[in-house]
Amino acid sequence: MNDSYIYIYVITALLPLSALMLVLQTNPYHALVVQGILGAVAALVFAVLGAADVALTQALMGTLLAITLYAIAVRSSLVMRLGVLEDGAIETDDESHFGQLMDDLRTIFSKHYMRLEVVPYTNTQALHRALMEKEVHATCARGEYDNQDSVATEDEKQPYHTTTRVQRLYDIMRTELSSPATSLTFVNAPDSGEKHK
Repeated sequence: MNDSYIYIYVITALLPLSALMLVLQTNPYHALVVQGILGAVAALVFAVLGAADVALTQALMGTLLAITLYAIAVRSSLVMRLGVLEDGAIETDDESHFGQLMDDLRTIFSKHYMRLEVVPYTNTQALHRALMEKEVHATCARGEYDNQDSVATEDEKQPYHTTTRVQRLYDIMRTELSSPATSLTFVNAPDSGEKHK
């Protein structure tokens, strides 16, 4: 009689196995798939053991609804918002540098399962305010050069300056961004309760 119920043990053994796979996932989208597998296995175990109502609840709430909500949460949370000046503020000569920089940033952040969202602003004051008020994670604007810097050659001058308020993003860009088109700075944004001048 034990041989006829061996499939129950096999199905039940899939529960801790799929739970372990879920915990070990680094890619959040793969984790969603494994979460779906875990929910389906749990529903199957409940159905095999005769708890059809619990199996249906697990399938609908624990699998379908949970996966949908997790997918929305993952999609909305893994965004790097980059504030830039509107297109009119970018000179024609710099469009190729700016486009290459955006492509490089998209490539870098896609490796970390993030997407880049570019948010345009009308002027540098609005751009800086958006960074300090935490509307964006980083800003990228045309670099300003002093007259004293005339010794530097054109190749040494970086046309853009990228500033971020998130330490992890700064570390990623500092180690992985090899574009000569931008310099990189980290700033501490004040807490939302503090007033800044």
